[in-house]
Amino acid sequence: MEQGTVRLETFSDGVFAIAATLLVLEFSVSSGRDLGDQLVHLWPAYLAYATTFVTIGIIWMNHHHTVSLIDHTDRTMLFINNLLLLTIAFLPFPTKLVADYLQKDGEQSATLAYAATFVVMATLHQVWWQYARRNRRLIADGVTDAALRAVDRAYTPGILLYGIVLVLAFFSPLAAVFLTFAIAAFYLPSAALFDRGGEPG
Repeated sequence: MEQGTVRLETFSDGVFAIAATLLVLEFSVSSGRDLGDQLVHLWPAYLAYATTFVTIGIIWMNHHHTVSLIDHTDRTMLFINNLLLLTIAFLPFPTKLVADYLQKDGEQSATLAYAATFVVMATLHQVWWQYARRNRRLIADGVTDAALRAVDRAYTPGILLYGIVLVLAFFSPLAAVFLTFAIAAFYLPSAALFDRGGEPG
């Protein structure tokens, strides 16, 4: 049965907000030790926090934009959306692993878990979008084909980029985390790609 998008977006917004908030739990210090020294040595946690928070924020913005192009949902779309949210809600865990193990024994396993989660997330986001977009299945009548192609341009590199991060994690976990941050920076101007959806084409 078809239905509007309000409940889908409301539930999704809640999951995004909770996942982003939980990231702060990766910061912890111990009493009885030099606080300044501990704060300096928390840099892997700062890096992991910033990378994941920015990424969640970008996914939320893109999710919000694409939902605005959708006129209605169905049970399959809701199911795919829940799978996407499952990976978003899981992100604080591998982020915590990176914060705890980067530059220590176990950093490769931690970074592989982190990168693999992003690969799954990017794949599900692409499946989510393609299901809605294919044959304009769920797309609103007034949305132009150019607007759909603009979203395609923004989403297409995701799986490949995170796949590269996953491979890089085998060789240099620190470089893999920095590349993940670079990908987040790459996606920041994705709104500009969306804005070009109004161009004729």
